[in-house]
Amino acid sequence: MTFWITAAALATLAALWIALPLFRRRGEGVARSSYDVQIYKDQLKEVERDLARGVLTEAEANASRTEISRRLLAAADKAEAEAGGSTAPKGATIGLMVMVTIAFISGFYLYSRIGAPGFPDLPLAERMANRPSQEMAEQQVAATQGELPPADPDHLALIEQLKDVLKDRPNDLTGYRLLADNLAQLGRYAEARVAQDRVIELLGDSATAEDYASQAEIMVIAAGWYVSPEAEDALTNAVQIDQFNPRARFYVGMALWQRGRPDQTYQLWSGLLAEGHDAPWMGVIEQELDAVAAEAGITIRGPSQDDIDAAAEMTEEDRMEMIRGMVANLSDRLANEGGTPEEWAQLIGALGVLGETEEAAAIWTEAQTVFAGNNVALSSIRAAAKSAGVAD
Repeated sequence: MTFWITAAALATLAALWIALPLFRRRGEGVARSSYDVQIYKDQLKEVERDLARGVLTEAEANASRTEISRRLLAAADKAEAEAGGSTAPKGATIGLMVMVTIAFISGFYLYSRIGAPGFPDLPLAERMANRPSQEMAEQQVAATQGELPPADPDHLALIEQLKDVLKDRPNDLTGYRLLADNLAQLGRYAEARVAQDRVIELLGDSATAEDYASQAEIMVIAAGWYVSPEAEDALTNAVQIDQFNPRARFYVGMALWQRGRPDQTYQLWSGLLAEGHDAPWMGVIEQELDAVAAEAGITIRGPSQDDIDAAAEMTEEDRMEMIRGMVANLSDRLANEGGTPEEWAQLIGALGVLGETEEAAAIWTEAQTVFAGNNVALSSIRAAAKSAGVAD
């Protein structure tokens, strides 16, 4: 009931806001230009009085009359235009009001029929739980996707032959791997997902992190780059087996971004970028990382253009000395002000390059204390520590 009372009050206020201007006559009240006309007339009388008292000379009075008369004519023309304006026809005004009323009534009726009055707002966890399934997402993609590019007839024939063979050999693990790979090559990801699901079933407990990551990848692409709950389950299995699997970390980052956590996405993706993997999805990271950082409110700090120009003109010894100075400044800032996980990873990596492994190990130990319990942050920092040779 509270909802309907509030909605009715707001609708009434909105209707009045629209209706009042329709019934207000344009000529009601005294326009400002009418006041201006009266003022200029009074000023002309004042000029005549000043001339009679000898305050103004005849020449000064004539100049004043000319200027005031010019303003008087302009104000009179404006007042006449305002007074000559007419209101809208009464019939049109009433008709418009009837249309507005019908629109409001129709809106209430439609909402009562197809809306959900009184339905409480869903918490985030429930909204995420009600996300489209993998199958629903694939159906949506199929409904909007155009025709696939023409494929090699021989390739298609081989795939059909493989399908026929697998009908008689349902436990052929190698055959299903081949089928999933070839269907993915042709862009038939929904079919490839079914084949990859069978691969996971056949592997059972022997499935590796890469197997689950590949399953998640096919699911995500088949769903139009949407990370479904089923894809998240596959990613969970992958990182439980190997939390450093690059492919799984990339798609976990994508899932976090879609869940509204670009800060964690940035931590994962910046770590992958620093590791320099050779994978197709690295292009996505390079293209989207700035957008992720902006959405997360992260300011990426690095050497200025002046620093880069200066380094180009230095000797090797001077350049290393400058790098050591920048590393020292970063270390001091992290110790005094704290910083993002990627900055901690950057410091550990830089110390590793400089050969200061003891200092890098000390920073890695400190980072584990600072980010205790934050597995996402520690994942990217640990990767830098591994590259520096100070973490297993």
